[in-house]
Amino acid sequence: MRKALLAAALLLSLTACGGGSGAGETTLKVGTLSDAPPNIFLKDGQFTGFDNELLRAIAAKQNLKLEFTATDFSALLGQVNNGRFDIGSSAIAQTDERKKTVDFSAPYDYETMSIQAKEGTPVTDEASLGGKRVAVIQGTVGDKWLTEKVPAAQAVRFPDYAAALAGLKSGSVEAYILDQSIAEKNVTENPDAKLKVVKSFTLDIPHGFAVKKGNTDLLNKVNEGLKQVIADGTWLKLHNQFLPTAPVPAEFKG
Repeated sequence: MRKALLAAALLLSLTACGGGSGAGETTLKVGTLSDAPPNIFLKDGQFTGFDNELLRAIAAKQNLKLEFTATDFSALLGQVNNGRFDIGSSAIAQTDERKKTVDFSAPYDYETMSIQAKEGTPVTDEASLGGKRVAVIQGTVGDKWLTEKVPAAQAVRFPDYAAALAGLKSGSVEAYILDQSIAEKNVTENPDAKLKVVKSFTLDIPHGFAVKKGNTDLLNKVNEGLKQVIADGTWLKLHNQFLPTAPVPAEFKG
């Protein structure tokens, strides 16, 4: 009996110290998009882009393990809130409305929007969008911006970036409101569609990674890792790789 008790105590000690294979490792589930380059997209079976590679760098600094899964942007914050995902990574603008659903990390970039259309279009700026069918991604800042700034426009809401781009290329919509970096990528990757960026404008709205409300432990780790990747120049390296034409705010220059 004494030998059995000693053996049990030894086994418990090894388990508590992480003696088992993979013991103590927790894989964080990350909800992201698969079709919004250069920020978030799927390439060769791997989720990549500025936001996802930045999150990977943060995780490496904090010894966190990540598992990425694609979802629709309109569902993402609700899925973080209900626990399906531990982190939301999708160039998420930190609006007051979204802060009611999730907690956000410290800012890691700022929202720069564009109006995209085809060459030869009569669309020149926001004033020319009135009365026109304009694509937006449902639930995004672009959706909110169009509704508030150009109520005379007909917002056509799509679940994802690929569907909205297809609508613009087919002519079912006359313009498209989206992130500047994605709009520029659309131009270079779809030369036959003759797309152009009509106008770009920066909003004073930070991007952040989303976590479930009250998960301060994870939030603190993400924020600490973010400080580290800014300080060692990783943030700037990834920005130059994925978003070379976007402005670099002074706070991210390391």
